[in-house]
Amino acid sequence: MSEKKVLIVDDAVFMRSMQKRIIAGSGDYEVYEAADGEEAVALYKKIRPGLVLLDISMPGINGIEALKQMKETDENAFVIMCSAIGQDSMMKEAVDCGARDFIVKPFKAEQIVQALNRAFPSSAEV
Repeated sequence: MSEKKVLIVDDAVFMRSMQKRIIAGSGDYEVYEAADGEEAVALYKKIRPGLVLLDISMPGINGIEALKQMKETDENAFVIMCSAIGQDSMMKEAVDCGARDFIVKPFKAEQIVQALNRAFPSSAEV
C-alpha cells in the first residue's frame, strides 16, 4: 500500500488541476480526484490516502460533512480544508471536526507543499 496517496476534493476542475500540478511537481505521489463530498467519502474508503485536500463549499455533501464521514471511517484521517471561505466559524467547525489545518484560497504553491510535508514527513527530506 502506498503511503503517498493524496485525494484532492473540489467541485471546480481548475482548482483540482492546479493542486494536482503542484503535487506532481513536488515528488512521487499518487493523486486522486473527487468533484463532491459523496464521491470523496467513497474514494477515501477505497484508497485510504495519506492526505486529503478538501474544499468546503460543494454541491450535495459539503466538505464539513465529508470530513465527519471520513473521520468516522478513520479517526487518523489527515485532512486539510482548502476553501475560499475564510470565515472563522467555518475554520473552527472544520478543526472541531478533526481537520489538521485550513488553507484559504487563493493559496500559494508552498502552502500545498507544506501540507504534503506535514502529511508525509519522510518526503520533506527528499
